[in-house]
Amino acid sequence: MAIMDAGAPASGHGREITARGIVLGALITIVFMAANIYLGLKTGMTFSSSIPAALISMGALRLVGGAGILENNIVQTQASAAGTLCNVILVLPGLVLIGHWHGFPFWETSLVCLIGGWLGVAFSIPLRRALVSGSDLPYPEGVAAAEVLRAGHSETGERGLTTLLAAAAGSGLVAFATSGLRILADGVLTAFSFGGAVFSIGSGFSLALVGVGYLVGIGACLALLTGVVIAWGIMVPVLTALTPQPGLTPGEAAQAVWSGQVRLVGAGIIAVGGFWTVATLVRPIARSIRSALAAGDPARAAVRQDRDLPLPLVGGVALALCLPLGALFAGFAADLGIAGPMLVAVVAAGLLFCLVFGAAMAAVCGYLAGLLGSSTSPISGIGILTAMVGAALLPLVLGPAESPEARRVTVALVLLAASVIITACSIANDNLQDLKTGQIVDATPWRQQLVLIVGVAVGSLVIVPLLSLLYGAYGFVGSLPRPGMDPALALTVPQASLVTQIADGIVARTLPWPMLLIGCALGAVMVGLEVALKRRAFSFPALTVGIGMYLPLSVEMTIGLGGLLGFLCLRALRRSGADPETLEAARRRGVLIASGFLVGESFVGIGLTAIDAASGRSSTLSLVGPDFAQTATWLGGAVFVGGFFAAMRFIRGSFADPAQRRPVGTPKFRAENR
Repeated sequence: MAIMDAGAPASGHGREITARGIVLGALITIVFMAANIYLGLKTGMTFSSSIPAALISMGALRLVGGAGILENNIVQTQASAAGTLCNVILVLPGLVLIGHWHGFPFWETSLVCLIGGWLGVAFSIPLRRALVSGSDLPYPEGVAAAEVLRAGHSETGERGLTTLLAAAAGSGLVAFATSGLRILADGVLTAFSFGGAVFSIGSGFSLALVGVGYLVGIGACLALLTGVVIAWGIMVPVLTALTPQPGLTPGEAAQAVWSGQVRLVGAGIIAVGGFWTVATLVRPIARSIRSALAAGDPARAAVRQDRDLPLPLVGGVALALCLPLGALFAGFAADLGIAGPMLVAVVAAGLLFCLVFGAAMAAVCGYLAGLLGSSTSPISGIGILTAMVGAALLPLVLGPAESPEARRVTVALVLLAASVIITACSIANDNLQDLKTGQIVDATPWRQQLVLIVGVAVGSLVIVPLLSLLYGAYGFVGSLPRPGMDPALALTVPQASLVTQIADGIVARTLPWPMLLIGCALGAVMVGLEVALKRRAFSFPALTVGIGMYLPLSVEMTIGLGGLLGFLCLRALRRSGADPETLEAARRRGVLIASGFLVGESFVGIGLTAIDAASGRSSTLSLVGPDFAQTATWLGGAVFVGGFFAAMRFIRGSFADPAQRRPVGTPKFRAENR
């Protein structure tokens, strides 16, 4: 289908694909990609750009007039590639850290992003019917982006837009005072020892993560908090008691044990939960593929809102991508000194691994997109899992790596394959989130898929100059591009360093495998629990338990508080005798407030990242020094608690008609006993 077919759809919402929309989407992609790359290299975290892109698109296109909700949806779909294609930096800089690359070669880096991104689109298209239109996954950021679009375009959306923008303003002010001025702490974390065991407790103060938890729901949040209890309530205390670490404070000892051992247990649970998720998705995906093939039949043409890019075309393109991918592996292996039959074997193994394992992990990431959203999906965990599997399998082709040079060759090939797969998984994750937004606003799936392909192409051309610019300006910890650079300013690239370390540990046979095997055993137990609870109509995804052990404590606790917020609001309204209409109004207010929290913090994060990048140092706008830390913690906690209860008050609201309020002394309506 050509772009010329992108006229006015039957829904009456206006055109979808337009030349001005494509140009605007490309510009937003470039800006957000620059911010994401800097943030990711510095902290190991990136942000989803869909919601900020939707707001920028609405503002920009409103100036020229004539823009509808579908055109704005297309712009945010294209620009969302910026927040996901950048995830390649969670692995790819490892090639610089091991000394194989001395910078980022243009064509090799661009091909990794382009091929991986396009494979991600291809992998995700057959998943749409199984995971979007045919499932009840919450898709928190997809729903939030749709609420932003609907609030800005619906005739009755003025009040909703006001609610969303008010929440965004509050969240943005808190984020600016926290990450910019530093007068508010971003969380509290304390540790204490008891009989040799170290316990840590704490929480973050991010309203955006509260919004994510609200949108995710209480079931997934309980699974997340189960992982927190296992990691920080059981494993960290036990391991710190068994292996004392002299010279470290309790907090440092707890962090060392968590990052070096407990996270591997979480990775094992993620592995088992991920493969279980793939197994449960086989039948729905098969139905989705059959449905997509039937929809491609002119005699059984699907309605516009259910039409994907033709599946035979998608499959043909995916197979065609094997040619440049094989050439990429061949050139890379030849540079490493591999030739002859071994070169053929390496290329074949790389292609098979990227296609088979990549498709499986794309399905897992698509499921996680629906369950937790794009920003909190453990993409780095998928990168670690990919590196672990690749490092375990590749020596079967190359032989044992007995020398340091053989280890470097093996690790370099593992990092290349992992970079392609993590890019594919990230784009699949993003595509399904965008398709959920499109489903809500009545968009055309194939048009969204087409512009995401364009967004990947734009991002693939832009990412190399941005990476080269930042590496040349700051360098990486452990790899400075030229003598005389200040190591204190070097970017930490934490996730790429961790992935590289794990891959090297497996190849050198120094990885603590017992932790991973314990995780696999726990994963099997959690899968059994998930199946048992599902029969009672309760969602408890085993995969999320592993995520609860893998992500930082401050992130998990804050998301859990967001789930608790939604549960408490709904419970209070039901106990107060609220009718279904009132419950639905409260739900919509909650979605708007949660979406506003995400919008405000995202925009402030982009602005502060740009300021820091321009100044060449961190915390450019900070007004205080280290001696203000304790006061900032108290202030940050007070503001966070105030924001939490204010959100609860606004979500619950007052009944629109005072007569609907339950008079004092009347019995409560207990819906849960009906």
